[in-house]
Amino acid sequence: MSHSAHLFSLKIAHALTQACIKEPYSLTAFGQDIMAGLTVGIIAIPLAMALAIASGVPPQYGLYTAIIGGFIIAMTGGSRFSVSGPTAAFVVLLFPIAQQFGLAGLLIATVMSGIMLVTMAVLRLGRLILYIPESVTLGFTAGIGVVIATLQLKDFFGLQLEQMPEHYFAKLMLLTEALPTLHLPSLLVAALTLGTMLLWPKLNIPVPAHLPAIILGSLVALALNAMGANIDTIGTRFEYQLPDGSIGMGIPSVLPSFEWPWLQAGVNGQPFELNLSTFQALLPAAFAIAMLGAIESLLCAVVLDGMTGKRHSANSELLGQGIGNIITPFFGGIPATAAIARSAANVKARAQSPIASMVHALVVLIGLVALAGVLAYLPMSAMAALLLVVAWNMSEAPKALHLLKTAPTSDILVFLSCFALTVIFDMVIAISVGIILAALLFMREIAEMTKLYDISSNKRYVEQVLPEDWAVLKINGPLFFAAADRIFAEIATLTHNKQVILLYLDGVSILDAGGLAALTKLIDKCQKNNTKLLIADLQFQPIRTLARAKIQPIDGVLKFYPTLREALSEAPVVPEQAPST
Repeated sequence: MSHSAHLFSLKIAHALTQACIKEPYSLTAFGQDIMAGLTVGIIAIPLAMALAIASGVPPQYGLYTAIIGGFIIAMTGGSRFSVSGPTAAFVVLLFPIAQQFGLAGLLIATVMSGIMLVTMAVLRLGRLILYIPESVTLGFTAGIGVVIATLQLKDFFGLQLEQMPEHYFAKLMLLTEALPTLHLPSLLVAALTLGTMLLWPKLNIPVPAHLPAIILGSLVALALNAMGANIDTIGTRFEYQLPDGSIGMGIPSVLPSFEWPWLQAGVNGQPFELNLSTFQALLPAAFAIAMLGAIESLLCAVVLDGMTGKRHSANSELLGQGIGNIITPFFGGIPATAAIARSAANVKARAQSPIASMVHALVVLIGLVALAGVLAYLPMSAMAALLLVVAWNMSEAPKALHLLKTAPTSDILVFLSCFALTVIFDMVIAISVGIILAALLFMREIAEMTKLYDISSNKRYVEQVLPEDWAVLKINGPLFFAAADRIFAEIATLTHNKQVILLYLDGVSILDAGGLAALTKLIDKCQKNNTKLLIADLQFQPIRTLARAKIQPIDGVLKFYPTLREALSEAPVVPEQAPST
């Protein structure tokens, strides 16, 4: 693949084809993929359940997402090491959708987002990830981390709350008011789980920290519940209906089955009504899911490229993500995207191809069928502790602090804006404002780099003595709309007392429509004041812009020269003055 081909290529199952067909794929590599898939699958089971709960739906739908979405995206996508499933980044988007529209609305929004992702892939928009500044991504990921952590406080402390309000500060107020309902046994389990997750990595045991933490939290909760502690678990919090009409507790130990998304339950279990107004209401949410899914999956692919030295196909990855999110909701799955933590674990487990991620999906499937009864004992407070660590890792706090200490003021402003808007409003507003603000600040900085120099007496450029009514000016930097008005307005002031103004433009690489308009105003000013404007040493892009605008030489007003030396040859000879005695 050429240096930039990965930015433009589009092929279904690109990563699978590259890793297993175009490159040699041996039994040894297959064995490594199976082991990596087993490792990541075990990691994914509690994470998928916890993220589904945080998103406002029962835990089995997170498992369905990891099974269906994880398998299809790995099979059809463009990143050979990415592991897809429910992710923490989606929580702040999905929770309000589930609260307002129920599971059915969330699944329909997921299908819509999948269609948008496929459209983005077909339009070859994968390369646009290069244009999102790090200050924007760090800002909204840090904000998402704060929101996720806030949502976990209820179960972490075992607070008695019926429903969380929509706005962030209202959530904080309600949590503060509910503090007297703190449940000490739940807090004990949460604290043990959190402490284990923080201390376990120091033991250097090659087992992910959240597995022993969840096991310890579950055992302690089981013992405390045997003594009447009433710690909430997945088995006591969630229920499901069996085909015979009976009600089961926890999660069903059955395979995900096909069902039309709009036939799933709406708000509070009521039937969902799919109509034009509902579709219009879900459209912004679907767009937000698609945008976040694209950003998250492509950022993950970039990180994995850096870890492995391989290259992903950005558009092919968007295509795979889109296909996965179109199909997964028909089997009960919520939005899926590449998960950086699970994907990194996949690489560390020596995965060789997308088959590892496909095996991970099968492991989650086996876990659903075989371990559903055991998973029902997982305490909600332990799941909240797990998500607090996920939120911390997602926030990338060390990177954010480093940016605040070392970055230019403009980047810090963009970061703080994205962070605050994500927490107070939502991620879509944050990213939109962040990118626009970053672009405006960048344009200001570039505009300030465009400088005007008077080189009339600079012997490096002008060897001869010029008449006093001549001015030779050098412009360095792009003459685009944000800089051109300032530069040409400054030049225009010289037309009152100069007969000839010579512009040396070898340092001007860009002349846009705004710059062209400002130049036209300068030409008019020169014509009005009987000043000659000489332009020398134009680069290719400004020449092309002037040619398209049909700017021609004007006798006695405007003339072009290929070099500064030729332009200066028009200057009359000024006799050298004898030094005074």
